[in-house]
Amino acid sequence: MPTNLTIRLDNATKKALNKLAKATGRTRAFLAQEALARYLSEQAWQITEIRKAIKKADRGAFATQREVTDALAQWSDDAGQMAAHGTRAHN
Repeated sequence: MPTNLTIRLDNATKKALNKLAKATGRTRAFLAQEALARYLSEQAWQITEIRKAIKKADRGAFATQREVTDALAQWSDDAGQMAAHGTRAHN
């Protein structure tokens, strides 16, 4: 059953919401509900993953120094390639 929620927005956020609503033909309420639902889903996923990682760490399941070094080198390489092509990573 739907329910109402009142929130305060700063002017920049309100303008952005109005602009997006106009561009998409959606209501501000629809866009706000969709954004909140996505945020809550992402936060729930993150909390679940953190809890799983803590359990692994408590069992002593850590990455080796070599695995960490390799992962950081790969991220650095990826960032360099994106910078060279003028692109950015998006979540």
